[in-house]
Amino acid sequence: MTKGQQVYADQKCGLCHSIGDKGNKKGPLDGVGSKLSATDLRLWMTDAKAMTEKTKSTRKPEMKSYNLPKGDLDALIAYMQSLKK
Repeated sequence: MTKGQQVYADQKCGLCHSIGDKGNKKGPLDGVGSKLSATDLRLWMTDAKAMTEKTKSTRKPEMKSYNLPKGDLDALIAYMQSLKK
């Protein structure tokens, strides 16, 4: 398991998101690495409210912002970027 996968598991991201057949199907992350830049991924994780407004997301509940150590955040973003279709 990569560090990013471990952060994903430790932060319980699967309660709201899914990868493959695991997690909440209402928030699929399959292919997210092809759709979002590292900058946008970082903003979703650190300032979800601003990204919700920017993208006019209507998903409820809204994603909460996280205050992760830089190394964990970087690893999680790298993991998200590896999810390509």
